[in-house]
Amino acid sequence: MPQPLPRGTIITRQLQSAIAAFTLLPILLTLGGCYPKRIGPVGDQGKPLTWKEMSANQRKTHMKTAIVPRAGAIFRAWRPQRHAQIDCTLCHGPNARKDDFRMPTDHLPRLSGALLLGPEFEKHPDTTRLKLQQLVPTMAAALGRKPFNLLTRRGFGCYSCHLGPSGPMFGE
Repeated sequence: MPQPLPRGTIITRQLQSAIAAFTLLPILLTLGGCYPKRIGPVGDQGKPLTWKEMSANQRKTHMKTAIVPRAGAIFRAWRPQRHAQIDCTLCHGPNARKDDFRMPTDHLPRLSGALLLGPEFEKHPDTTRLKLQQLVPTMAAALGRKPFNLLTRRGFGCYSCHLGPSGPMFGE
């Protein structure tokens, strides 16, 4: 049972609850945001579709027109000779040729699963920094997904594409 307010207290419990709600609301909106974003073609209701609402063909088109060019620009700026030509196999591996685009994939190197990717920064600092600072936020935005949040362990991040030491980690 709640403790009574001390005598002479002007603020009522209802007012305290309202103040708490209005204080927390901006924080929750910031953390939650409006995701998934509508990034696809216009659907039946006259609004752009989210990734999950798109058909397989619409997703392929979005990948070819939005994802591959953006990822390609990042990789070409980083290693131009190695990434002169970018296609679906860069991330999806040879399975892309069989229309198997599931992610995360074992085509990409497995990550350590360590908090803050310590081993990855130790072995490949430039690659890890590039992916965290440029590739992951760019891909999250292009897919209309919320960026990964360390506190909630949800959102689009490294483990959306890479497997962890024993398989998928941090599901949506």
